[in-house]
Amino acid sequence: MTASPYGATFALLRAGCPEPWRAYTHHPFVQGLGDGTLPQASFLHYLVQDYVFLVHFARAWSLGVVKAETLDEMKICASTVDALVNHEMALHVKTCAQAGIDEATLFAASEEFENLAYTRYVMDAGLQGDFLDLMAALAPCCFGYGEIGARLAQSAAPDTPYRDWIATYADDDYQNVMVSVGHMIDRAVTRRLGGDPAGSARWLHLQARFTTATRLEVAFWDMGLRGA
Repeated sequence: MTASPYGATFALLRAGCPEPWRAYTHHPFVQGLGDGTLPQASFLHYLVQDYVFLVHFARAWSLGVVKAETLDEMKICASTVDALVNHEMALHVKTCAQAGIDEATLFAASEEFENLAYTRYVMDAGLQGDFLDLMAALAPCCFGYGEIGARLAQSAAPDTPYRDWIATYADDDYQNVMVSVGHMIDRAVTRRLGGDPAGSARWLHLQARFTTATRLEVAFWDMGLRGA
């Protein structure tokens, strides 16, 4: 199992679905971001849908405050909502504005089916399950983008037009938030499942949550490519 700066729980969950994880983090859409071959139409289509996704994602993290059992969990969830709404979404607004798409249009955009499936799956995990169910469904997006951003920052073509997107997920602000989230999840898992979470009766269920969300990430990239 490969260690991760985002904590032991994430490393275990990632190791539990190696093929879907690679399909997600090395998707042709991601490769196109790195080498600059992704069509701009695909990128803009993805950005519009991802803005809508982040609206629901922020709501799901807000649900984490409701499901939390400790003040630490509440603080991390609340700060993640702030990072999503006031920082990550700013990239989408800026880039789309340059293409003539204003924020009101972004907020009102119709959702693609892949977007509906993913966001409602995450919300259902939190509404139906407990804090750990919600974290397992949220984790692939958070940590996957962190991994992708860090890798592309080192390997992307110097002239790729997607440097701003890569920098958003590679920079210290995003990476530090993800490290904090990962360590919080480790503490939450230990609190609820003990020191050997993979040996608990709940682990297979949490792994299934994580794996399904990872597959939904793959479908989201597929949807982005359809925008070409």
